[in-house]
Amino acid sequence: MMSSYAKDLILQFGTRASMLARGCIVVCCAAVSTLAAAEDNAIESISANQQGANIIVRVQLKKPVDKSPIGFSITSPARIALDFAGTANATGKTTQEIGLGDVRNVNVVQAGERSRLVFNLSRPLNYATTVEGNAVIVTIDASGGVATAVSSIGLPVRAPAAAATPAPGGRQALRDIDFRRGTGGEGRIVVDLPSNQIGVDVRQQGQTVVVDFMKASLPEILRRRLDVTDFGTPVSSVTTMAQGENVRMVIEPKGLWEHSAYQSDTQLVIEVRPLKEEPNKLTQGTQGYRGEKLSLNFQNVEVRAVLQVIADFTGLNIITSDTVNGNLTLRLKDVPWDQALDIVMQAKGLDMRKNGSVIWIAPKDELLTKEKLELEQRAQIAELEPLKTETYQLNYQKAEAFKLVFGLDGASDSKNRILSKRGSAVIDPRTNQLFVTDIASKIEDIRRLVKKTDIASRQVLIEARIVEADDKFSRNLGAKLGFADLRTLRGGDAGYQLNGNTRGALTGTYQGLGEQTGQVGRVTPTGTDLGGNSQFVNLPAAGINGSNPASLAISLFSAAANRFLNLELSALEADGKGKIISSPRVVTADQLKALIEQGTELPYQQATSSGATSVSFRKANLKLEVTPQITPDGNIVLDVDVNKDSVGVETRAGFAIDTKHVKTQVLVENGGTVVLGGIFQQTERDSVAKVPFLGDIPVLGNVFKTTARTNDKTELLIFITPKIVADRLTGR
Repeated sequence: MMSSYAKDLILQFGTRASMLARGCIVVCCAAVSTLAAAEDNAIESISANQQGANIIVRVQLKKPVDKSPIGFSITSPARIALDFAGTANATGKTTQEIGLGDVRNVNVVQAGERSRLVFNLSRPLNYATTVEGNAVIVTIDASGGVATAVSSIGLPVRAPAAAATPAPGGRQALRDIDFRRGTGGEGRIVVDLPSNQIGVDVRQQGQTVVVDFMKASLPEILRRRLDVTDFGTPVSSVTTMAQGENVRMVIEPKGLWEHSAYQSDTQLVIEVRPLKEEPNKLTQGTQGYRGEKLSLNFQNVEVRAVLQVIADFTGLNIITSDTVNGNLTLRLKDVPWDQALDIVMQAKGLDMRKNGSVIWIAPKDELLTKEKLELEQRAQIAELEPLKTETYQLNYQKAEAFKLVFGLDGASDSKNRILSKRGSAVIDPRTNQLFVTDIASKIEDIRRLVKKTDIASRQVLIEARIVEADDKFSRNLGAKLGFADLRTLRGGDAGYQLNGNTRGALTGTYQGLGEQTGQVGRVTPTGTDLGGNSQFVNLPAAGINGSNPASLAISLFSAAANRFLNLELSALEADGKGKIISSPRVVTADQLKALIEQGTELPYQQATSSGATSVSFRKANLKLEVTPQITPDGNIVLDVDVNKDSVGVETRAGFAIDTKHVKTQVLVENGGTVVLGGIFQQTERDSVAKVPFLGDIPVLGNVFKTTARTNDKTELLIFITPKIVADRLTGR
């Protein structure tokens, strides 16, 4: 009689044979239907070559093509897919190696009545297609810029008239941004691009997804933050903002998630899908145990048996070293399985290494010894590995800057060298080239280093405006008061004089007294001055800035008594306003200090150690010293040092210098203006000189005093405006 095991084996074999037969029939039918449907056209060959920065792929078909294939691109992983409708695969293979630049290979997949070409890339690149009779020309821009369709002979193809018109400045504006929820709970951000040639960079930064749209602008209505928490997806918010010449979108998910992005013509879709936590996911350490709970109760059982139980419970692939032995007694109730495994390994001095879905468990010393031997073997291989020589042409960086990196300056620590022990480098300042000889891995590291550092520095225009404004007002008032007695003298009639001009005798009425007023004195007929005038108040107004005050004099006299009273009022008022504007400008590269100054140097004598004197100079100038730093969001951090000095008053030791100095660090937006500092001074002064007691009499006391009033205002403001200089060469 046949055993049950043999019956089961025959039954399984018969079932598999029937399934295989049915599968062959289905495959044959599908192949027949595909060939029948694909008689319209077929892909015969695929060839590729590189022309400059472009990789041109020629897809040769059996019959002419009416229109370009429908295509889309994916950023993670980087791929370009083209769908040929009504086309079969007649190349005889499904994969073809290309190996040009960042294009590795192309896969040809036929499904039903269409065929799909999938280009596998090392990084996301733009592409363009054009049709030439029986061939489709695919142009992939290896420089990462906007791709332009190129014919098979390398000439650019004229873009269609319906292409998107760029906005002023050569930048195209995004059309729309929308958010949707997928059937599986994923969040979809849909962006309508102005054209399919917009460069897009999608990457993950920490716990966010950052999308940069190169050389694009953002309408004001789309500059917003979308709160999409209520959609029930991993995405909590989507923020879109302008950043210099680009547009940046920041997607903030929460929890466990993964993302992918693909572009179809002018529509970009970024999907953020939730990840379900696997109950059998291994987490090593004392924190974060998330495995399913189990209970273990063993008395003096082998460690291998306990590990086998955990492997059966979790379904993990566990390999145990031959040196793992010994017995173990444990009782665990409702403990996560990963914690139970950690406890067992700690109790027996074991450790594990995970490779994919396989876990290798062995004593710690054995694992450490094995890893040490592997590292020593790699080091020995590196000492025997053949050397390679590569030349690097630097375009923007100076070759001397790599002396420190290569340890050629003599002062660098050998541990900081990027080269290996056998590596060497030669720097040629004349041609600005690097010649590096080292193993292949180090050559690749240097290539990445040169690619990262040898880039054009962005430039910044810094304009400073120093405004000094003053408003000055001064007013002085004064008075003179005198008395004269000109009575008749013995020996004849006396005359009078007005400021030295002798007049006739004081008889009758003098008609010409109003001709001149001032000091009044007495003179004899022979012209002798008898000094008959007396000024008992002499408080005139003082001059201002070299200007003399104006005066008004009045003389009152009595002809009968021959007595005179003189009153002279003087006043001066000065009002001045001024403004000085200094506007230094300087252009410098990012994170490079710049200095511009203008002024004079003043000599002064300085004593030396020997006792002699020497002439030194001190600057009195306008100076702007600034170091800009462009931030990733397009703003500018400035380290500013502004001096505004001028020549002051003259002293015995020389001229004094009036100094105005501001030194600070500020964050300014591109093209914005900020006030660095300001100094406001106001001087008010009232002074009075008067005759005691008499000067205090109301109204009449003004004759016995002089007053001066000063009100000066001075204000200093310093403005600074940085602007990022658009560099077309850098943009290309």
